[in-house]
Amino acid sequence: MSLINLCVAARDAVAAWRRRQRAYAELTALDDRSLADIGIHRSQIPAIVEGMHCATRRAKTAAAQPGSRAVSPLDFIPRLDHHAGRRAL
Repeated sequence: MSLINLCVAARDAVAAWRRRQRAYAELTALDDRSLADIGIHRSQIPAIVEGMHCATRRAKTAAAQPGSRAVSPLDFIPRLDHHAGRRAL
Protein backbone atom coordinates (compact mmCIF):
# COMPACT_ATOMS: atom_id res chain seq x y z
CA MET A 1 0.00 0.00 0.00
CA SER A 2 1.50 3.30 -1.00
CA LEU A 3 1.63 6.35 1.20
CA ILE A 4 -0.99 8.09 -0.95
CA ASN A 5 -3.38 5.17 -0.56
CA LEU A 6 -2.82 5.23 3.18
CA CYS A 7 -3.65 8.95 3.32
CA VAL A 8 -6.76 8.47 1.20
CA ALA A 9 -7.92 5.58 3.42
CA ALA A 10 -7.36 7.69 6.55
CA ARG A 11 -9.26 10.62 5.03
CA ASP A 12 -12.17 8.35 4.08
CA ALA A 13 -12.24 6.80 7.56
CA VAL A 14 -12.36 10.22 9.22
CA ALA A 15 -15.10 11.39 6.83
CA ALA A 16 -17.18 8.27 7.56
CA TRP A 17 -16.70 8.76 11.31
CA ARG A 18 -17.84 12.39 11.03
CA ARG A 19 -20.95 11.33 9.04
CA ARG A 20 -21.83 8.77 11.73
CA GLN A 21 -21.34 11.34 14.49
CA ARG A 22 -23.52 13.86 12.64
CA ALA A 23 -26.26 11.26 12.06
CA TYR A 24 -26.15 10.26 15.73
CA ALA A 25 -26.40 13.89 16.83
CA GLU A 26 -29.31 14.58 14.47
CA LEU A 27 -31.23 11.49 15.57
CA THR A 28 -30.71 12.09 19.29
CA ALA A 29 -31.85 15.71 18.86
CA LEU A 30 -35.27 14.52 17.67
CA ASP A 31 -38.08 14.03 20.17
CA ASP A 32 -39.70 10.62 20.66
CA ARG A 33 -42.68 11.49 18.49
CA SER A 34 -40.48 12.49 15.54
CA LEU A 35 -38.49 9.29 15.94
CA ALA A 36 -41.73 7.29 15.95
CA ASP A 37 -42.77 9.07 12.75
CA ILE A 38 -39.71 7.74 10.96
CA GLY A 39 -40.19 4.30 12.50
CA ILE A 40 -37.39 4.05 15.04
CA HIS A 41 -37.12 4.05 18.82
CA ARG A 42 -34.52 6.03 20.74
CA SER A 43 -32.85 2.83 21.92
CA GLN A 44 -32.25 1.84 18.27
CA ILE A 45 -30.19 4.94 17.41
CA PRO A 46 -26.73 3.49 18.23
CA ALA A 47 -27.47 0.32 16.25
CA ILE A 48 -28.73 2.34 13.30
CA VAL A 49 -25.64 4.54 13.31
CA GLU A 50 -23.32 1.53 13.61
CA GLY A 51 -25.35 -0.18 10.90
CA MET A 52 -24.47 2.80 8.74
CA HIS A 53 -20.83 1.93 9.34
CA CYS A 54 -21.43 -1.59 8.05
CA ALA A 55 -23.48 -0.24 5.14
CA THR A 56 -20.59 2.06 4.23
CA ARG A 57 -18.25 -0.91 4.01
CA ARG A 58 -20.75 -2.86 1.88
CA ALA A 59 -21.25 0.16 -0.38
CA LYS A 60 -17.49 0.54 -0.88
CA THR A 61 -17.20 -3.15 -1.72
CA ALA A 62 -20.11 -2.87 -4.16
CA ALA A 63 -18.68 0.31 -5.68
CA ALA A 64 -15.45 -1.50 -6.42
CA GLN A 65 -17.39 -3.86 -8.69
CA PRO A 66 -17.93 -2.68 -12.26
CA GLY A 67 -21.38 -1.38 -13.12
CA SER A 68 -22.41 -0.63 -9.53
CA ARG A 69 -23.38 2.70 -8.02
CA ALA A 70 -22.12 3.91 -4.64
CA VAL A 71 -24.86 4.47 -2.07
CA SER A 72 -24.49 6.68 0.97
CA PRO A 73 -25.77 5.17 4.22
CA LEU A 74 -27.41 8.51 4.94
CA ASP A 75 -29.72 7.81 1.98
CA PHE A 76 -31.60 5.33 4.19
CA ILE A 77 -32.47 7.83 6.94
CA PRO A 78 -35.28 10.25 6.10
CA ARG A 79 -34.26 13.82 6.81
CA LEU A 80 -36.57 16.11 8.67
CA ASP A 81 -36.98 19.78 7.96
CA HIS A 82 -36.30 21.02 11.49
CA HIS A 83 -38.04 24.33 10.89
CA ALA A 84 -41.30 22.92 9.63
CA GLY A 85 -41.21 19.53 11.39
CA ARG A 86 -41.84 17.74 8.10
CA ARG A 87 -39.82 15.36 6.02
CA ALA A 88 -37.62 17.12 3.52
CA LEU A 89 -38.01 16.19 -0.12
